[in-house]
Amino acid sequence: MSTLDEKLSGPFIALGDLIHLHATQQPAHPAMVQGDRVVDYAALDTWMDRIAASLQRSGIGARGVIAISARNSLEFGAMFLGAARAGVAVAPLAPDTTPDGIARMVADSGAQALFLDQGVATTLQGVAGSIPVPWITLDGCSAGTPLADWLMPPGARPTPVPVGLDWTFNIIYSSGTTGAPKGIAQPHSFRWAQLSTFRPLGYGPDAVTLVSIPLYSNMTLSSFLPALAMGGTVVLMAKFDAGQYLQLAERHRVTHSIMVPVQLQRLMAHPDFDKHDLSSFRFKGAGSAPFPAPLKADILARWPGTLIEFYGMTEGGGVCTLDGRKHPDKLHTVGHPTPDSDMRVIDDDGRELPPGSVGEIVSRSGTMMIGYHNLLEKTAEFEWFDAQGRRFFRSGDVGRFDENGFLTLMDRKKDMVISGGFNVYPSDLEAILAQHPQVLESAVFGVPSERWGETPVAHVVARAGPALQAQELLAWLNAQVGKSQRLAALEVVDALPRSDIGKVLKRQLRDQWVTKGIAL
Repeated sequence: MSTLDEKLSGPFIALGDLIHLHATQQPAHPAMVQGDRVVDYAALDTWMDRIAASLQRSGIGARGVIAISARNSLEFGAMFLGAARAGVAVAPLAPDTTPDGIARMVADSGAQALFLDQGVATTLQGVAGSIPVPWITLDGCSAGTPLADWLMPPGARPTPVPVGLDWTFNIIYSSGTTGAPKGIAQPHSFRWAQLSTFRPLGYGPDAVTLVSIPLYSNMTLSSFLPALAMGGTVVLMAKFDAGQYLQLAERHRVTHSIMVPVQLQRLMAHPDFDKHDLSSFRFKGAGSAPFPAPLKADILARWPGTLIEFYGMTEGGGVCTLDGRKHPDKLHTVGHPTPDSDMRVIDDDGRELPPGSVGEIVSRSGTMMIGYHNLLEKTAEFEWFDAQGRRFFRSGDVGRFDENGFLTLMDRKKDMVISGGFNVYPSDLEAILAQHPQVLESAVFGVPSERWGETPVAHVVARAGPALQAQELLAWLNAQVGKSQRLAALEVVDALPRSDIGKVLKRQLRDQWVTKGIAL
């Protein structure tokens, strides 16, 4: 075995140490590429040292936290890696979240500094006073201290930090529209265990990984971090564009890429898809949203390389994988559990059900979050324990395992909407609508979308008084939320359908909407 294989097969080694190993063994090998800029492993290792040393100089020591909110860039990637070397956790925040949402997440995470770019700085102009931590600008804009001025000079070395497996690696926020957002605290053990899942997929020094989704997404990090941990090259896109993706994939002879299904759908529908040479691909992965079987079949027919669907949660727990080429008769499923995943089915009372039963999926594995940051009660609600006292996570998804161990998802127990691969919580949007003086009640639910896979819409019941204008209310709501949380449509109705016990029947609303055949 090579030195790298030995290290990946042995006890925990910190990500910063793995990068240093590659800098020693292949210093001139490209680590990250964006446009015409290339950073090799030697330069990346030096950059990480400067970042780690600068964090320490700024009083942000081991087990501290920083927040990063910006579009994908080499600077964003280096900051994430340099923080890891210093034992500092990163809270990557969606740049298209509302200003108040970003401010709340910075405060909740306990971040001691905010790293941002011009786009986010513009967004935050009205709430700058509510984020009283140093601002460092990754693109050098004047909203804070430019990164080049904040960094210690070349040659600076940090005090070595013996990073612990149980230390927080990152805090990913699942929602930030209203109230206290939920921060998912993932430990270093989470990212270390992921390497076992990705090693068999061909990652290594000869792999070229195209990252086209934002670095604040767990799905992105699950591709970006293993690619570099195993010594490969990462090509970064600041923003996904199907045409540009195809050009980059051909130019760089890309071998690996993980995306959300809506991106794959746009790529397959692009008029120039079949004109590009994509024969270099070994692996394509997808997850975070429903992945229609016809789309899987189209990819398998027209795009070389393995296609694997991942089913899991940002919080962690078990993971199912579906290798489409090996199991073309199982494209309607999300695959079977990975070897280290323990996945079971329980009923509404938390009782474990026998194989073949339909119920809520619970799971455990080596990739488990520490918990929801500062939310002990929410964490406890998310947990389930088996008869031996082992900790599982509730998925909120209802499904059934077939006789071969493949999981078919029946429905989501919760009402969460997954739009473009990102979670949208209807209760957040309903809470905002309730603040409008003309709104009596509302129901937000997800409907199929050709563009986003799924998108949220709302039915609203008006209070007595002046007529409530649907388009005006829609614009009012969408002006207050992040891009991924915007409603695609809104209708004013006389009443919401309810069960005998008063529960709004969102499934009925969804079915009625689908029957209308409205394209969104």
